[in-house]
Amino acid sequence: MITIQFLITALVVVIAPGTGVVYTLAMGLGRGKLAAVAAAAGCTFGIVPHLTAATLGLAAVLHASALLFNIVKFAGVAYLLWMAWGALRQSGALAVKPADATPEPLMRVAVRGALINILNPKLSIFFLALLPPFLSGDATRATVEMAQLGAVFMAMTFVVFAIYGLFAGMVRARVLASRRAMAWLNRSFAAVFAALAGRLALERA
Repeated sequence: MITIQFLITALVVVIAPGTGVVYTLAMGLGRGKLAAVAAAAGCTFGIVPHLTAATLGLAAVLHASALLFNIVKFAGVAYLLWMAWGALRQSGALAVKPADATPEPLMRVAVRGALINILNPKLSIFFLALLPPFLSGDATRATVEMAQLGAVFMAMTFVVFAIYGLFAGMVRARVLASRRAMAWLNRSFAAVFAALAGRLALERA
């Protein structure tokens, strides 16, 4: 059921800084407002497989299978480290680039955002724990209610991430005015994504 308690819980979860938020901020600073919105859309779409898994009970299978969990997890770790390395070299997806740089296709920005969430196996287990307490208890409506709760969560994710990204896009001009600031941001994004990869590597099913 869509209750005030669910909305508050979901908002707290969405606002909390995570990989998707950092990626969206990076796109806003490094590519501009449109890229930030594309990143927010990609991160939101990346939630779909996990919500589907939670709704169908597949998240429980992932939780029980250490091998499957670790395959997805270390694929995610490798992906985050690859993005961190690109930022460190100031040439990858997270790199803050000059205003006259060739615009990157928005679809590519969105796909990267989707992969960030798709390759995080903890999200399926997270939704399996988050959503059921807010169900009405009617077993015949459980799937529909899970889908409704998931849709609201996704809408909130997109709106909040887009706000983060648009704010970053607004200060982009100031960042681009300083080569030192650009270099500092690239190193910062690299460090953050490396740390997120390390945290994901330590996660257990």
